[in-house]
Amino acid sequence: MTVTRFAPSPTGYLHIGGLRTALFSYLWAKHNDGKFVLRIEDTDRSRNNEDATRAIIKAFDWIGLAHDGEITYQSQRDEIYKKYIDQLLDEGKAYRCYMSCQELDSLRETQMSNKERTRYDGRYRDFEGTPPEGVEPVIRIKAPLSGTIRVKDGIKGEIVFNVEDILDDFIIARSDGAPTYNFVVAIDDALMGINSVIRGDDHLSNTPKQIIVYEALGFDIPEFYHVPMIHNENGKKLSKRDGATDVMMYKEMGYLPKALLNFLVRLGWSHGDQEIFSFEEMLALFNPKDINKSASIYNTEKLDWLNAHYIKNTPNDTLVKLLQEYDLVLSSHDKKEILLDVIKERSKTLVEMVTQIKEILDTPTQYDTKAVNKAFKGEAKAILEDFKARLMTAEALHLPSDYHHLVETVVTEREIGFGKIGQPLRVALVGKMGGPGIDSIMAIIGKEETLSRIDNALENI
Repeated sequence: MTVTRFAPSPTGYLHIGGLRTALFSYLWAKHNDGKFVLRIEDTDRSRNNEDATRAIIKAFDWIGLAHDGEITYQSQRDEIYKKYIDQLLDEGKAYRCYMSCQELDSLRETQMSNKERTRYDGRYRDFEGTPPEGVEPVIRIKAPLSGTIRVKDGIKGEIVFNVEDILDDFIIARSDGAPTYNFVVAIDDALMGINSVIRGDDHLSNTPKQIIVYEALGFDIPEFYHVPMIHNENGKKLSKRDGATDVMMYKEMGYLPKALLNFLVRLGWSHGDQEIFSFEEMLALFNPKDINKSASIYNTEKLDWLNAHYIKNTPNDTLVKLLQEYDLVLSSHDKKEILLDVIKERSKTLVEMVTQIKEILDTPTQYDTKAVNKAFKGEAKAILEDFKARLMTAEALHLPSDYHHLVETVVTEREIGFGKIGQPLRVALVGKMGGPGIDSIMAIIGKEETLSRIDNALENI
């Protein structure tokens, strides 16, 4: 059974790159009828942020990636880590290092002046003397002194690390007893049965250290998949300006979870030329071995295009509920079906939907100057008066087609182009050019409101 995990550190909010990693991990586990585990790596108490932890959980709830079992918090597992530290000490696979900060700094200065790689020199590796007074030791693991470490990566292929170039006896517990990142990650992954580790390739340098921990404790080594980073369109590291922001900001901007997940799954993974994937298709088709070896490019236009697709295909009753979260209540509006059918064809985000809906439902208090100058010339007011008179006596006006018939009548009888009535009428209705068809607008706001807006335009323009 495949077991994957997502293990964020609560030092900041869940960002888009982290969510992609979580999605890939979730899909691979569920593709193989396995488990997806959520673990909060909060051992660094000085940097932990409880608000960030809550935000991560909230983001998972919104996006719909359900984890299996309870959330694991590393801060609650100190006794487990201590047990394995003691085991390594007892087996002679780790040792207490009494090197002071001043000694370590001096060693580094000497190595740098000699143009050597800065590294711990192992002076306490086989120490049997009397420990110096006043120094709280750290615990270091005995790393191999030579040879290579081979990482079998499902994306990048086999990666060979030369031990002498990258490793020393690294610290697994600080002087206050707190365990370090690479130590606890390896233990937790092993004890939780994680057999597929999918993570960003910025973690690749940690992998040899974690393999040393696995081997020292006799744990099975999982399969690794190091996913290339997401870059902006200039090929640079993604910044907040480009989209590397709190996942919940995407909700505030009006994106749908389905669209965001579809967008993320295509950042680095593909299945032929297919662009739109249902969640069921993602589960059926995803394999991390198909992830590209090169960085993927974040494209806001692609995200907008996908979001527009999902908005168009969202049932209106669902949209009504979603729009309530943006302070727009349509549940009691008698023309909400017409309104939503019109607007969802024109919107890239839910925020855009709200803006466009309010432009229809709210009576204009001012009129765009350029639109007025273009629309209100010649016989424009006389044409509006004519249309108003016909509208006042018209009955059984319910659908856009009913209003369209009235407009066509004026166009035919006055022998004018459609724009001669369409433009001034549009400005009267919404205060500007652009927007959905005027027949739909009139059907949505109704006969009396249409007459009122025409009167206001005739009086104020």
